[in-house]
This record gives sequence, structure tokens and C-alpha cells, in this order.
Amino acid sequence: MILADIITLWNSSWPAGVTMLALGVGFSIVLLIADKKLKVKMDPKIEQVSKALPGIDCGACGFAGCSSYAKAVVQNPEIIGKCAPGGGKVSEKIAEILSLSVSGSDIPVRPIVHCRAHKDDKTFFGQYDGIPTCTSANALANVQGCKFGCLGFGDCKASCKFGAIKIINGLATIDYEKCTGCTACSKACPQQGLIEMVPFSHSAMMTVACRSQENGKDTKAFCKVGCIGCKLCTKQNEAFVMATNFAKLDYKKYQPGETCETAKKKCPTGVIIYRGKDAPA
Repeated sequence: MILADIITLWNSSWPAGVTMLALGVGFSIVLLIADKKLKVKMDPKIEQVSKALPGIDCGACGFAGCSSYAKAVVQNPEIIGKCAPGGGKVSEKIAEILSLSVSGSDIPVRPIVHCRAHKDDKTFFGQYDGIPTCTSANALANVQGCKFGCLGFGDCKASCKFGAIKIINGLATIDYEKCTGCTACSKACPQQGLIEMVPFSHSAMMTVACRSQENGKDTKAFCKVGCIGCKLCTKQNEAFVMATNFAKLDYKKYQPGETCETAKKKCPTGVIIYRGKDAPA
């Protein structure tokens, strides 16, 4: 009786099994053909460019990551020089892959923190007990006297993938031996213009380490080492220009020399300093 039931079940089910098997094979063949027909062929140059890039997906180029930039640069070679961490060497590799030549000078771009005030140099209105980030502190008024200076909570440090930033006594400090110029720190800082990406034509670059827009009297009251807008530096060299109550360097005009050194020496608050790998201590 049991054997008869098994035979009956087999006779009734095997056609359905064969049908399902046939359908499975058929669908597999269709999918295989569709994959071959519809598959988008990647330009081999995109893969080559992608391998030439650092592969750190820092976003300095303005794209989501290295693979996105690789695709974009193959389509538009005019953006070859956008990889800051890779610098000129990577640009040359990409140009070689695309059978192009790279024109212009290979001047690395690096960040400069336009503040030199440590905690002891600043005036604080009170103790900040909120979320320990610059973005949160910057949203509140009266955290520190100077509302244009470094807040020192390290949003820039947290954004850096290369360990190139330390917070030393309340001041963001760049390690130029590790810095790749990826721009992450300048984007993370909520203080507009505090961290500026500057073309480093020399291993040590002079800068005015202040962005206070207060008048000289108020700046001096809030910070011991801020720019008071005295204009002495602008009288020594045309590269020094005035913004809103503070001096700054026009790096298109900047050339190290005697007049720049004279401006540095004459600065009453010592706010003209050097930044970079070979910056004097």
C-alpha cells in the first residue's frame, strides 16, 4: 500500500518538478544573456587612474571618493590637479594614463591656522559645560572673548585622517610632516576663515596668525597676541593688506625677504609668525 502511494505521488509530481527545472534553466540562460548584453563596460583608464590615486577617500577633490574622482577626471581631464594628498606625482601619473601633459607648478596647498592664542592668552566669559565640540561652542555667545579665534575643542583634529592635528593648550596645531593638504580640517572648522588653505611656495610660510575683526582696543582686551590693526606691516611690504580691522598676507604677492622680516619685527603683538615644516621655533 505504501509503495503504491509513493508511485502515485511520483507520477503526479515529477512533471511539475521537470517543469520547475526547465523554468530555472531557462531563467538562468535569460539572465546570463542579459548580463552579457546589458553589462556596462568600465573604461580601463578609470581603473588605472583609480589605482594611481591614494585610495583614502578624503574628499579633498570635491568628489565622494577616489573612485568617483577617477571616473570624473577621465571624463574631464581639466580637473587633474584636484587630488591634494597625491600632489604633483599623482597628477603626473594621471596625465600619463590619459596621454596628456601637466602644466603649471607643483605647489602644495596646506592649512594655516590664523590664531596663535593658547588658553592663557585668551579672555573667557565663563566655563563652557556643553557638548565638547567647536561647532556646539560656536553656536553659543560669550564662550570666549574673541569670537573669531580657535575654540580648541578639536573638530579639525577629529576630521583629520592622518593624525596631523593636535590641540595644544587650547590651540589647533598642524604637524606639517603628516599633513597632506586634504582640506578636511578647514571644512570642519566652524570659524569661517580661521583655517585657510594656502599654497606653500616655501617650506616655511609667513602669516598673520589672527582673524579678529574687532577694533584694536577690543582685540587687545580679549587676546594678548591678536592683531590690533596698527597697519605697521602694510607700510613695509605690499603683500600685507588690511581686511576688517586686521592685517593679512596676499600670498599671490608674497615673497620672503628683508621687508617681510622687518614687518615681522615691527609687529607690536608678535602676531606675524611662520608656519610649515621648517618654521622657526
